[in-house]
Amino acid sequence: MERKTLDLWVGIFVVAGFAAILVLALKVGNLGTFDMSHGYTLIADFNNIGGLKARAPVRSAGVVVGRVTDIQFDNKTFEARVTMDIDGRYRFPRDTTASILTSGLLGEQYIGLGPGGDSADLKNGDRIKLTQSAVVLENLIGQFLFSKASEGAGKK
Repeated sequence: MERKTLDLWVGIFVVAGFAAILVLALKVGNLGTFDMSHGYTLIADFNNIGGLKARAPVRSAGVVVGRVTDIQFDNKTFEARVTMDIDGRYRFPRDTTASILTSGLLGEQYIGLGPGGDSADLKNGDRIKLTQSAVVLENLIGQFLFSKASEGAGKK
C-alpha cells in the first residue's frame, strides 16, 4: 500500500474510534436520544429525593417510560418538586404511585411508577399524589445503631 492510502485508513479508524467512545459516553451518562415529541409531563412532590438527578430514568415494570426533566424546591411545602416527561406511548391511571428507587445497592436513583386501578388516565401537567421518598442509607444505618444502643442500655 502507498503511504497516503495507509494514512487514510488510519484516519478512518481513529475517527470511528472517537465516534464509538462518544456513543458509549452518551449511553453511560443517560444522555442518549429519547424521543419525547409526543409525550406528556407529570409532576410529583417528595419529602426527600436523595441523589436523584435531572435526566434520571422513569421506569415502570423495569421499562424506561420517561426521564426526569427538572427538580426544584417548593418554598411553601418544603418538598422537592420533580417534573417528568413521559413517552406518549405509555398511559398511567390517575392513582399511579411514584417511588424513588435505587438500581442495586449503591447504583443510580430513578423514579419507579406503580400503576393503580383507576379508569381515568393521567394527562399532561397532572400531579402524582401518592409518592414515596428515597431511602437514605445513612438514615438506615443510624436507626440500626440507635436501636442496638437502646437494646444494650435496656439489658443493663
